[in-house]
Amino acid sequence: MNTNKIYAEQIANEYSVKNESKVVALRKLDVKAKLPANIFAYSFGIVMALIFGFGMCLSMGVIFNGDYFVLGIIIGIIGVVGVSVNYPIYKRILENSKKKYSYDIIKLANEISSEE
Repeated sequence: MNTNKIYAEQIANEYSVKNESKVVALRKLDVKAKLPANIFAYSFGIVMALIFGFGMCLSMGVIFNGDYFVLGIIIGIIGVVGVSVNYPIYKRILENSKKKYSYDIIKLANEISSEE
């Protein structure tokens, strides 16, 4: 076995021009359609969970020695409401994004399925 030849082929494959297949393009379109909804859901969920935790800390007296009990409850309720509406907002953003890319995705999927 000639290891130099195998190594040379690996290097050549690394630098050669690769034709992007339609399946890879379809996968990229799918990710592109879902990305805005995922980014929003994660970031909004994290922020609302932090707000909820801050409200809990205020109401339990962990910070500011319990002087802001009512304010902590109000902030905690805002956090709970934010976390609760995160999923419906995510679904709506995902639906709109899928509508935006549906024509291209369906067209490419039909091309792939007709080739086989």
